[in-house]
Amino acid sequence: MGAGHAHPLHLDRLSPVHRLAAEVKIVAVLLFTIVVVLTPPTEFAAFGGYALLLVPVGIAARVPLLWLLKRATIELPFVLLAVALPFLGHGTRIEWLGLSLSVDGLHGAWNIFAKGTLGVLASLLLAATTTMRDLILGLDRLRVPTVFTQIATFMLRYIDVLAGDARRMRIARLSRGYDPRFLWQVKAFAVGVGSLFLRSYERGERVYLAMVSRGYTGRLPRSAEGRAPARQWAVSAMLPVASAGIAVAAAVLA
Repeated sequence: MGAGHAHPLHLDRLSPVHRLAAEVKIVAVLLFTIVVVLTPPTEFAAFGGYALLLVPVGIAARVPLLWLLKRATIELPFVLLAVALPFLGHGTRIEWLGLSLSVDGLHGAWNIFAKGTLGVLASLLLAATTTMRDLILGLDRLRVPTVFTQIATFMLRYIDVLAGDARRMRIARLSRGYDPRFLWQVKAFAVGVGSLFLRSYERGERVYLAMVSRGYTGRLPRSAEGRAPARQWAVSAMLPVASAGIAVAAAVLA
């Protein structure tokens, strides 16, 4: 599947989490996220427990806390939406510092913030400890439909090529007097995007014909690596099992 393609979220470390097979980490994060999403927003202690579960994972993976916090800002648009809910929500209202806040809106804001943050942090830990190539291989071993893994594979292979084309086209526009600060020059940008699409489509056709002529049948060869051992599945299961235990305990004590 080609080497040399690393996504910017991956941290090259030597850690027990990095050594786990991609498929066991994908399943663990998916199950953990499902447990978090299914937890009622009023179970505040449960969300604190979920956050504590991610701490030893981050320590074992040697992922710096500051690195996680910086990249977790991707959820800021959702946080801004959550901030508006207490003011726009309906139902019972309470007074706080002279502000009239909706109780349902407060619960909705907490629901978005808590679940979104935990999901983002878990995903960042997965991305930091797994290369893009291994993620695709893991999805393939989990029997994800071939069309998705094939599209992701080709995107991974040619994203750098497309980025290089886009960069050269931008330089060419700038050398001809293109100034993106002026609205009436947006036509040049639109023409450039259309040209890049056509060039990418034509390149894709040529690559596909070349692969078919070399025996491509719709599926790339599988990796020679075997399945993940049971020990790795047991280790990765600790996160979703512990989160499920927290959810059950919170429901019983409620």
